[in-house]
Amino acid sequence: MFHTIIIVGNLGTEPEMRYIASGQAVTKFNVASNRNYRNSEGQTVKETIWFRVTVWGKQAESVNNFLHKGSKVVIEGRLSPDPSTGNPRIWNRQDGSPAASFEVTASTVRFLSSRGEGGAGEEAGDVPETDAGDEIPF
Repeated sequence: MFHTIIIVGNLGTEPEMRYIASGQAVTKFNVASNRNYRNSEGQTVKETIWFRVTVWGKQAESVNNFLHKGSKVVIEGRLSPDPSTGNPRIWNRQDGSPAASFEVTASTVRFLSSRGEGGAGEEAGDVPETDAGDEIPF
């Protein structure tokens, strides 16, 4: 059996890289994927879904070196369920409302931003503005 997920979005945080005991690099970062649509009443609805992404090996080092908050990426990988439940990680927001985070183990990360785009010194206009109902869960 096989499954894959493809995400197009923007990094919502700076990548964080570390090395495990075997010397292999692992980098983690958050990606926001936006969707705009009109509901049945004709109103525009903006929806943002956050994903926690983990990348391993040489690709983890490249991600850490070249991507920054706001960078545009395409992620191909697989969903990684919560080991205790087999589902997305469930948590409560600060206001007490329930939420879930989606964990993705990336097999491929494609950089869509040029070197100067989306860096920490650039405007991060494509990174969605967050509010209490849209906060990053991690």
